[in-house]
Amino acid sequence: MTGPLGDRSWPDVAKGGLVLVPLGSTEQHGPHLPLSTDTVIARAVAERAAALLPGAPPVAPAIPYGASGEHAGFPGTVSLGGEALRAVLVEAVRSLVLWAGRVAFVNGHGGNGATLTAAVRALRREGHDVVWTACRVPGGDAHAGVTETSLMLHLAPELVLTERAVPGDRRPLSVLMPRLRTDGVRAVSPTGVLGDPTGASADQGLRTLRALASDVAGRLTAWRVDDTGRLLR
Repeated sequence: MTGPLGDRSWPDVAKGGLVLVPLGSTEQHGPHLPLSTDTVIARAVAERAAALLPGAPPVAPAIPYGASGEHAGFPGTVSLGGEALRAVLVEAVRSLVLWAGRVAFVNGHGGNGATLTAAVRALRREGHDVVWTACRVPGGDAHAGVTETSLMLHLAPELVLTERAVPGDRRPLSVLMPRLRTDGVRAVSPTGVLGDPTGASADQGLRTLRALASDVAGRLTAWRVDDTGRLLR
């Protein structure tokens, strides 16, 4: 049987194979996108990447909470924080490897990166074959801009409030990061948008999803890992 892990019964779960675990967040994505944006995208990329791999490995239910403290100034955001998230990731893998051979996290929220690195490094030191990779679009804007809005227009258009889409702070993330770290997103962008969602389209979202899934599938096939536990091209 193929399909998501959560839809299978236990006799239909093969032992010793690869399992993909989407990791998202529940955080503000501007006035026009849902709080679940990162989770929706991570799940879709993981499922599409799995479909490109031999045997279509199962995709576990997405982890919908991450390290999102920088978005705490907006109602609706739920952040586990780094310490709690690390514990969740470590214990999830320790459970998964009782029957799975390999585990790959597919991350949809950039703020999870440091915690993922710490958790995966610790797990690899324990001898587990676990890695992580990101849903990263080269040249894409930072948060709730045209990239994520286009993806959501393709994946869940009923959740996108296009009439509310407005440009936010469009400076590069490298310029914004010092202020984001000290004061949070709201201090930089009152709307929560970092980028410009105007001009987003479902067609662009589909092209982006295909590129992301192909990239993740290629990394999973090569299984080349850097010293942070992240998959290389």
